Amino acid sequence: MLDQNSSTRPLILNGQPAADRWVLVRDEDATLPDDSPAIVSLARWQALEGSRALAPWLASDTELTPELAEELSGSPLIAIDFPKFTDGRGYSLARLLRERYGYTGEIRVVGDVLVDQVYFLSRCGFNALSLREDQWIEDAMRALKAFSRAYQPAVDVAEPLFRQRMREASQRPAAALA
Repeated sequence: MLDQNSSTRPLILNGQPAADRWVLVRDEDATLPDDSPAIVSLARWQALEGSRALAPWLASDTELTPELAEELSGSPLIAIDFPKFTDGRGYSLARLLRERYGYTGEIRVVGDVLVDQVYFLSRCGFNALSLREDQWIEDAMRALKAFSRAYQPAVDVAEPLFRQRMREASQRPAAALA
């Protein structure tokens, strides 16, 4: 079965609203679309890798081993499924892909994704946000800019706020400090 909602789901790519050219195929037995690239399960992607424009989606309980990360490194897109908005394991998968394994392609969140999550998803390494169909893209765009600074380091800003402030203070002329 194709994800019937994939074309109606709001998509934000690299901080901007975007048209979705990928089709999410959740059913293992569904026929893949001829005219669009497809996001398929990890197992199906591994079986068909290289045969067409495909990308894998990872279940939230996927164990991201160094071997799997190496295999995924050639994919233009990796989707991570959030089966429920309360399941936070996908945040860790995205952060591991970016920080530990150096993945630079598109990491897309799919599933039960709410506007309330977009800021934190982007901090963990997601650069493509496929929202639940009942969420408004305008609200999500505002939520991405809800905070001007963060205390903690993350994928988007690796330096914690206290170090940023110390560096900025050390660069000021001595007269400005008096």
